[in-house]
Amino acid sequence: MDLNFSEKHRAFQAEVREFIRRHGPASPKTGGGRKRPDRKTLDWQRLLIEHGYAGRTIPREYGGYGAAPDVLEAAIIAEEFGRANVHPGIMNQGISMLVPTLLEVGTREQCERWVRPTIRGEIIWCQGYSEPEAGSDLASVRTRAVVEDGHFVVNGHKIWTSSAHYADMMFLLCRTEPDKPKHEGLSYLLLSMRTPGIEVRPLRTMTGRAEFNEVFFTDVRVPLDQIVMGRGHGWHVANITLKHERMGIGDAGKLTHRLQRLVELLRATKVDGVPLIAAAEFRSRLLRLQGEVLAWRAHNLRLLTDQARGEDPGLRRLIVKYGGTVLGHRLSALAVDALGAEGLTALSQGEDAQDDDAANWNNDYLYDIGLLIGGGTSNIQRNIIGERGLGLPREPRVPGTGGRGA
Repeated sequence: MDLNFSEKHRAFQAEVREFIRRHGPASPKTGGGRKRPDRKTLDWQRLLIEHGYAGRTIPREYGGYGAAPDVLEAAIIAEEFGRANVHPGIMNQGISMLVPTLLEVGTREQCERWVRPTIRGEIIWCQGYSEPEAGSDLASVRTRAVVEDGHFVVNGHKIWTSSAHYADMMFLLCRTEPDKPKHEGLSYLLLSMRTPGIEVRPLRTMTGRAEFNEVFFTDVRVPLDQIVMGRGHGWHVANITLKHERMGIGDAGKLTHRLQRLVELLRATKVDGVPLIAAAEFRSRLLRLQGEVLAWRAHNLRLLTDQARGEDPGLRRLIVKYGGTVLGHRLSALAVDALGAEGLTALSQGEDAQDDDAANWNNDYLYDIGLLIGGGTSNIQRNIIGERGLGLPREPRVPGTGGRGA
């Protein structure tokens, strides 16, 4: 195995480093997030797209850079941005989940309408999936849409909807064919959060901030052309989105950036004048995490290779969400241990907290606990890995519970 870059990729690496040297000072601060991007972040995102460091393989006709997929180029971008602790670009639900879904199964008109403003951060999306009685068993959603006067009319209730309080649009899973089996009766709609009849109720979490929401729909009218793949195909579309969601949650680039931030924190934090990175306990934990992040990056390269070849990665894909969230939580846990009480005061201020490093680390740590549940709980993920990936016997059904999640 030859791990050396070719001349082509060495030249590309030099190009990326030169971009960072010239434009790095304009980068927004890394870390934090989970809010509407400010002007500095939007300008940075547009610059990244123009140079091919965001939206790299998205066709030019839809606002992307239009490059052919290249596993090593993607790895070089992630590595160099992570090493320099430069903002890697906006990565929200619209960009990481909806855009690849539309590129895979959306119409040309839907891609032309939604992809460009989404990847630029001009349109923010939220995901209307979970309901009070349809979380892990997602196919049991009860929110309904019926056709009246050339529109879908939506009524129902969603919960744990991240970003709904500031989102412009929602991709919604709802029931349009009530007489069909539950997996066959769903549809996937795109709707404006400014539509009359939508009520958003923020849910304050242990971070002190309202990052999740309940969303209520009362006779919400959605144009008929804002459906992806047609009526009854929602389960198929939803699972394409979930595939990209789980890949995004376990993205090695984000973990690499977090590791770099952690290294800088341990170098800067001192006890009796000695940096924590020199303390045996912290250094040992850091080195173990560094090795795991390197292994995770190699695993992501395998997945990118499968994608470039048009191959199904199977089990390799199934472990991404579970492994990535566990590793991310352990990275933030080490940072919180290093900070001690610092940052807790700012964190306790909730929405009014300043986005300093200490508050961001503590917020990430608490938010990461939620990620162990969101996007498919760790227990559900272990079942999927065991049953679908390793071929183990299915978990027994418990009488009276309605079965397991799909």
